[in-house]
Amino acid sequence: MAGKDILQMSQRDRMRLHVIHKAIEGLLKQKEAAEILLLSSRHIRRLIKQVREEGDWGIIHKSRGKPSNRSLPKKIKDKAIGLYSQKYEGFGPLLASEKLLEVDGIEVHDETLRRWLIQSGYWKKTRKGRKHRQWRERKHHIGEMIQIDGSHHDWFEDRRPKCVLMGYIDDATGKVYARFYEYEGTMPAMDSFKRYIRKYGIPVSIYLDKHSTYKSPKSGVPPV
Repeated sequence: MAGKDILQMSQRDRMRLHVIHKAIEGLLKQKEAAEILLLSSRHIRRLIKQVREEGDWGIIHKSRGKPSNRSLPKKIKDKAIGLYSQKYEGFGPLLASEKLLEVDGIEVHDETLRRWLIQSGYWKKTRKGRKHRQWRERKHHIGEMIQIDGSHHDWFEDRRPKCVLMGYIDDATGKVYARFYEYEGTMPAMDSFKRYIRKYGIPVSIYLDKHSTYKSPKSGVPPV
């Protein structure tokens, strides 16, 4: 069917894919990728594995395009809860859903299983004293810090040569500024930065990756 193999991604998927590729190429550490995407290191490792094994398709959530687990028959719900009470009581919903698939051949999304277990009294809705963990709190004010990165991709799908998208992301607001260039180097970096300053002003700080463009050839550290 026409269009079947076209990779359709949301803006969030494209951002994640870009950062994951940087991590795979060694331009970002997994911890740094986790900070940028506000995900756990475990989640980052899982995304890296998926992209390595499945290509860019691996970044798309597995449930996309599949029937919702909310519509699963009641007998599957009853069987999953029954197996949980017999074999996996005390397991978290994520681990339990993995075991149900691996051992029992029952595919249930962990969030769906969590909801079922809460309804059945096997899992508590909240745990006191535990807070969501983030590697780094986002900046509070626009212009306090921007992240600069070059994304190499066949952006125009063979309609013109491959190029790089020089992207600027404001850490506080997530506002994006970007321009296309033929390569990622000193001149494109300086030109795009000059244009960014004209539009938004000089930022307080800059977050860069490990690309050689942004390092001093003698010290190996960013020049800014």
